[in-house]
Amino acid sequence: MIILSVDLGHARTGLAVSDKSGFLASSLCVITERQDEKLIEKIAEKVAETKAERIVVGLPRNMDGTEGESASRAREIAQKLTERTGIPHEMQDERGTTITAHHYLSNGNVYGKKRKQRVDAVAASIILQNYLDSRKG
Repeated sequence: MIILSVDLGHARTGLAVSDKSGFLASSLCVITERQDEKLIEKIAEKVAETKAERIVVGLPRNMDGTEGESASRAREIAQKLTERTGIPHEMQDERGTTITAHHYLSNGNVYGKKRKQRVDAVAASIILQNYLDSRKG
């Protein structure tokens, strides 16, 4: 089953996709869009292109586990994606994924503009890999 993950941002949203076996997550792209309705449409296009059968949306929780405004937006967009595509969604805790993505990019000597363009897609792949790993148990 191919799964597409979403790391929502205010200006940039990262996407990642799994292989058919659901074993490995790979960065897909970054969508630059500030308007939620246009963003949903662009993500829906990627869902169709990749033939994804499930959508995993990163859930931005506070470090103490509580949810704020960003989490509400993520849940709302996830629901709208399901309504738009007919594909079920799940939420995945995304705490620490952007920090980890920056660390991976630093280790790969990716800095400056290249890092800014890639970090959200890398974070989406971390969200998806965490989701895939949690399903193995």
